[in-house]
Amino acid sequence: MELRELQERMKELYFENDSRRGLYATFTWLVEEVGELAEALLSGNKEACAEEIADVVAWTLSVANLLGVDVEDAIKRKYNL
Repeated sequence: MELRELQERMKELYFENDSRRGLYATFTWLVEEVGELAEALLSGNKEACAEEIADVVAWTLSVANLLGVDVEDAIKRKYNL
């Protein structure tokens, strides 16, 4: 699955709820997931790390959707890909 496809799928599934929650509350969830990733890293549990990385990516895409940012395009521009 391409990144743009994943972002679109996340939008289909979660945009309505994310919009109701609002940008700052959605961002707060992202920050919480980053904290959970930190805990997983410290535990050394690779499976937990994988799950938390997936959560961080998903919540990042939710924030991007609320901002109207095409993440694939942003990454290509930022890293000259």
